[in-house]
This record gives sequence, structure tokens and C-alpha cells, in this order.
Amino acid sequence: MQRISTALALSLTTIATGFFLGACDNPSTTNNTANNGGNATPAANSTTTSSGAQGLKIGSLLPTTGDLASIGQQMALSVPLLVETVNACGGVNGQPVSLVAVDDQTDPKAGAAGMTKLSTVDKVGGVVGSFASSVSTAAVSIAAQNKVMLISPGSTSPVFTEKAQKGDFKGFWARTVPPDSYQGPALAELANKRGYKRVSTVVINNDYGVGFEKAFVQAFEKLGGTIVNKNNPVRYDPKATTFETEATAAFAGKPDAVLGVFYVETGSLLLKSAYQQGLSKGVQVMLTDGMKSDEFPGQVGKGSDGKYIATGVIGTVPGSDGKALEAFRKLWQSKRGGSPGEFAPQAWDASALLVLAAQSAKQNTGVGISNKIREVANAPGTEVTDVCEGLKLLKEGQDINYQGASGNVDVDANGDVIGVYDVWTVGDDGKIKAIDKVTPK
Repeated sequence: MQRISTALALSLTTIATGFFLGACDNPSTTNNTANNGGNATPAANSTTTSSGAQGLKIGSLLPTTGDLASIGQQMALSVPLLVETVNACGGVNGQPVSLVAVDDQTDPKAGAAGMTKLSTVDKVGGVVGSFASSVSTAAVSIAAQNKVMLISPGSTSPVFTEKAQKGDFKGFWARTVPPDSYQGPALAELANKRGYKRVSTVVINNDYGVGFEKAFVQAFEKLGGTIVNKNNPVRYDPKATTFETEATAAFAGKPDAVLGVFYVETGSLLLKSAYQQGLSKGVQVMLTDGMKSDEFPGQVGKGSDGKYIATGVIGTVPGSDGKALEAFRKLWQSKRGGSPGEFAPQAWDASALLVLAAQSAKQNTGVGISNKIREVANAPGTEVTDVCEGLKLLKEGQDINYQGASGNVDVDANGDVIGVYDVWTVGDDGKIKAIDKVTPK
């Protein structure tokens, strides 16, 4: 019943999000729901924000349902906010920008279907997505094949760097979040700093979980630490619903700490199982960006003493420290209310790079965007934090160096950026708060 209730709540939230997007305050746009020819795939449900013109068309491929919905719904709101902002200051290449939003359901199959639709039916030039590395893995080959620029605001697997180095993506891939080849060492630094000598790992069995595990293990061992279950790593099926065996294996061997690389829904169930079996007492739980959601402490639940089970866990998450961050927060407050969630700044920056690159290329194609992404993201050029100012300078023939909300978003040859990491914890009140920053060495 717990999972059914959660799924129902997420579905209702997604419906509400769709109505919210349809009520954007730009009177020059009309909104409708795209019909994918009666296709029964989950990705068939998409929202189109149409300008009625043949200008730049971009897509978003983000999880508003599924295991990462609680984070993805915030990310998905950043993209139309950017489109509204750009259209209010004249659009791109003289015309308004159109957006087609697709829910990937945190599922590679839905993500592949969504990317296919965006590429071949909607014929977008660029896409913001996805969040889950497994979904981006399924989508990026389709994007490259169709010459659509894909920029992920959240896929952190080091596998993308390796494939980019081999030329697999043909330049049609980038991300505004640093890879776990950086975050893994950053978390290892944190563990070492706190005096943890023996650590076990338990990860979701996909590119994100296994890639992070590899990066952490290598870095932690270089610092003199021991991985208790190195020869018997615990990796769980993303579609699993019970976790007693995995929890038992992860907490065996008396580790000082257990590193969990999870997504919110499944990770919450695993941590709850560990508590119910009495395994987690006296063991520090360390988590990553995939679990930093305001909903997660409540999903894990409270113990018999009435306290949140997740109290005291620590984790890392790519931080946002860009020069445009404060302006982005103010815009979000005025348009959406409240504060932007995790990875919302990264989604904003991914959207910004797409429109700026299209303007720089003076064409609305994926090829044009791909050719100009690094030119607008990196030095040399006039530093700009305002996307409208950047578009204005580009129209005048000037070079720019976009400084984002998440960071400086300097994109290297592999599509990677380097960032800072926030250290977070769960307090006695079940609230998540940042307590420190850490960078890989």
C-alpha cells in the first residue's frame, strides 16, 4: 500500500504540474498536450508549449514520475521558466522558442521512447535531459544519431566521459553537473576527514550506482581506507521492492560507515529495512545526490521512539555557486514561489546553453547548437550571467562566456564540467540542511 499511495501522489503531482505549465503567464503562447499517435509507451504523455512560429524548438526529458520524481519535478519547472524569460526578451534568431516536455518516468525504456519522439516527431534541436544516468544512456545514442544536442542537468556517471573520449556521442552530449569521477573522491575525502576507516557499499545496479561505487572505492583506498565488501559488492535491481537481503549484506562485517548510492524511492525502502532489522545502529550512513530530496526522510519514516530514522545521515550533492544563482533564486520566487530544488539551477543552465548556442550559430539545428556549446560556455568572451544579455551580445556578433546559476559551466571536450559539492545531513526535525562543502583532491 505504501508504494501504491506514493505512485498515486506522484501521478497527481504530475497532473498538477501539467496544469501549472499550461498556465504560464506569457500570453503569446498556446499550450496543448501532444498526441503520440496512440502509442502506449509511458513517454507518450508530453506537454508542448508552442509559439506558433518555426523558431528554435527544444525538449525536456526529465522524471516527473518514478523513482526520481521528487527531484525531477523541480528540475522540469526550470526549463519553461527559461523559455518564458527568453521569449520575453525577443526569443532566439528573431523568433520565440518552443518547448516540448516529456516525462521519462525514471525509466530507460520510457526515456528512449521519449527521445525518439522528440527527435523524429517533434524535431527539436536540443534537449535538456535526462536526470538518471541510465535514462541518459538510453537517450544519448538516439540523440546523436538524429543530430540533437542533449545536455543533462543531473546524469553523473563517469561512463559518459569514457564514451565521449571514444567519440561515441559525436559532440551531441554535454552536462551541467560534474561526473561522479569527481563526486566519488569528494565523498571519500569526507569519509576520511570524519575518521571512517572501514566502509561498505550498497548501490543501485545501473550506470550511476556502479560508476559512483568505482570512483569512491578507488579514492577511498588511496586515502588508506578499507572497503569491507569489495570482493562481494552489494548491487540491487532498480525495480526491486524488498531489500532485506541487500541491507543485511551491506551492514555485515562491522563497517564504520555504509555508503548508499540510491534513488529516493528504492533507497528509502532499503534504509527502512536496515533499521527494522536492527542493522544500522551505530553505523554512519553516507548518501549521495540521488537521495537529497526533502521527501526522503519522511519516506524512510520514524522509529519506535518517534524520531526520524534518517536523522544523522550525511551525504554530498553537486552544489550551486554560480554568479547567476541569486538572480535565478529571485526569479524563481517571483514566478514559482518558494526556493528552487536540487538540480533546478543545473536544468536552468542546460536550457540557457541550448538557446545561447543556437543564437551563436544563427541556426536552430542540433548541429549548430553542438558546434557552439563550448564557445558560449567558455572563455574567451564577455562574461554574462543574464541569458537575455548574452543573446543580445551574440546578436551583435560578440563572443560571450556564460556564467551560470550552478557554476561557471565551463564545458570541456568530453562535455564535462567541474563543480563544488555541498555536504548535507538530516536533522532531528527531518529537515535536510547543508553543513559544509567539500572538493575532490
